[in-house]
Parts: sequence; C-alpha cells; structure tokens
Amino acid sequence: MKHPIVICGYGPGISHAVAQLFGWAGHPVAIIARNAHRLADGVAALEAEGIKVQAFMADLSNVKEVQRTIADVRAAMGSIGILHWNAYTNIEGSLLLASPNDLSNSLSVRIIGYITAVQECLADLEANQGAVLATSGAMAFYGAEIDAFAKDFGILAISVAAQHKATGILTETLKPHGIYVGEVIVNGFVKSTESGNEHHATLEPNDIANQFWKMNAMRKTHSIVFGENLAAQRR
Repeated sequence: MKHPIVICGYGPGISHAVAQLFGWAGHPVAIIARNAHRLADGVAALEAEGIKVQAFMADLSNVKEVQRTIADVRAAMGSIGILHWNAYTNIEGSLLLASPNDLSNSLSVRIIGYITAVQECLADLEANQGAVLATSGAMAFYGAEIDAFAKDFGILAISVAAQHKATGILTETLKPHGIYVGEVIVNGFVKSTESGNEHHATLEPNDIANQFWKMNAMRKTHSIVFGENLAAQRR
C-alpha cells in the first residue's frame, strides 16, 4: 500500500489533476480546502474513478488549522508520503491599493501555512523518503516584462516570489532528510481555474500534473518552468 498524498488547496484545476494521477497510481488522496462544496464535488469525482479519497476542511492561512488538519489526515489515513502545496489566495490588484489584511493573508497562505505544513509532515516524509511538491508561478521571477505584467497582480506576485525562495531553501534543507522537493512554476493561466476563467487560459491541468509525476519519479530536477506566457528569467 502506498502512502497518502496530501493536497493542500484543492480545486478543479492542477490539484484535481494531481489527485487523479497519484490516486490512479495507488496513493490514497487527502484533499484540503476551505470550500465544503468544492471538497464534496472532488470526493464524488475521484471516488467515481475508483480513487481512495478523504476530504478535510481547513483555512490554510491559519497555523492552528494547518497543524490540526495534518494531524487529522495522519490519524485517518496513516503516515504521509507526499505533500502537495497548491494553496493560494486569488487576490489581484495594485500594491498601491492592497489592504494590509489582503497582504497578510496572501503571505500567510503562501509562506506560513506552507512551511507549517512541511514541519508537521516532516517526520512522516523522512520515514517514508517522501516528497514535497509545490505549485508556483512565473511572477516569482525578476525582469522588466514580468514586473510590468505583475503590477496588476501585486499581492499574488510578491507572495509567489516568497514561496519560490522558500521552496529553494527547503530543497537544500530537506536533502539530508532524504526528502525530495519538486516545484512546477506555472507560466500562464490554467484551464478550469478561477484565474483561467477570468483570463486567457492556455495550460492544461493534466499536463502540469504530469510534470509533477515525472519530477517525483526521477528526483533529479527540483524546479521547472511550464508554459510560455512570459519571458521568465531566473536571477
């Protein structure tokens, strides 16, 4: 029996495709989100495909809820093998108009909740030689074109950038523990998501899920850019 994959920030896009792919391969799937209806729809869809799945409702910006939920997953499903962090807040707009609450909430999800979840899963992931998989975005990178595009997505952009740096540090920090870290930096809008519905979506969630699968299977590359919406350049 394979160890469970815990998907934080479940929705109908990338995370559902990841749940399908790893579920088909025999991993029990735990899906976590704030929206009860979204979770119920996810459970119904995944169970219809023969995937073992359980839903857990939580606000992933709240440290105590993250800690409680990871403990609940472990108690219900056993030792955790993979943590997929796909959580974000879909807040757009200029930094000049950003409220302190919106800024704090976005960083709480992308950084504080993320790192807390890794800490709570650490013993399991080390025992199982498991993995942390993170969904990121190209607005994390530097460059005039990217910053010009990101000015209308300021809150999202700075929190994505912080998460990208955290993932790089976690990659090196978790290596001695035998834990793999893999990041897919999504360069474009994804179909079947809120942002994809509002903007010109070109990327298929299944294609991104396949990247996570390949990276976890090979465990050689730790970060890739998927898509060509912006001229993403690392610095």
